[in-house]
Amino acid sequence: MKEQQHFRTRAYGRTELAQLYSPSLAPSAAWRRLAEWIDHYPGLTERLAATGYQPGSRSWTPAQVAMIVEAIGEP
Repeated sequence: MKEQQHFRTRAYGRTELAQLYSPSLAPSAAWRRLAEWIDHYPGLTERLAATGYQPGSRSWTPAQVAMIVEAIGEP
């Protein structure tokens, strides 16, 4: 039986976090899927932007990761 690991809120690269949500997808596809989920969740894009996130950003701060997890759940 596989031991389940607890998700830790910390800084993540955008593809690193995306692959936690979609491990069976290629890195670029996982990132596109996570970006779609973020865009789909009401107000999440605006909340992330208020923390300094920009669409070209390559990483997430711990606060931004917490917002994403709060909105779409843990990977």
